[in-house]
Amino acid sequence: MTVFATLDSPLGELLLVGEESGTASGGIALVSLSVPEQKGAAVVREGWGHAPELFGPVAEQLKAYFAGELTRFDVTYADGVGTEFQRRVWSAVDGVAYGGTTSYGQLAASVGLSRAAVRAVGTAIGRNPLLVVRPCHRIVGADGSLTGYAGGLERKRLLLELESGRAA
Repeated sequence: MTVFATLDSPLGELLLVGEESGTASGGIALVSLSVPEQKGAAVVREGWGHAPELFGPVAEQLKAYFAGELTRFDVTYADGVGTEFQRRVWSAVDGVAYGGTTSYGQLAASVGLSRAAVRAVGTAIGRNPLLVVRPCHRIVGADGSLTGYAGGLERKRLLLELESGRAA
């Protein structure tokens, strides 16, 4: 069953969407984490259950991250989301360290692609349904400029400043 919760954050109200894991231990597998006005954001659908209690561990990690106390998330992602190519790119995004950045070209090379594939890599990153926890905000232009973020460039800047210790 698809479940959802909302969480206040410095980015605005986050929408968390998950699938109940069905294991004896309970919990959820995260399908989406969206910010307000995000391109391609999830929208609550009829039949989804409001279950904030299932998102407790994710919510606690997000609060710790925004407080500057957590540098890596331990979250179960839902299976089967995205194409094989997107999942390969997203896996590389997961490897970009807290406080660091890499360019789209460097990310393409890290998954064995040529510079000609930079647009395809950028498109895959743009389809990342898990903002913040899958750190696509750490991917920047070749010259270090802030480019392309589904949640908006101001939010990308805020996340990078948080991670660099420069948050206001």
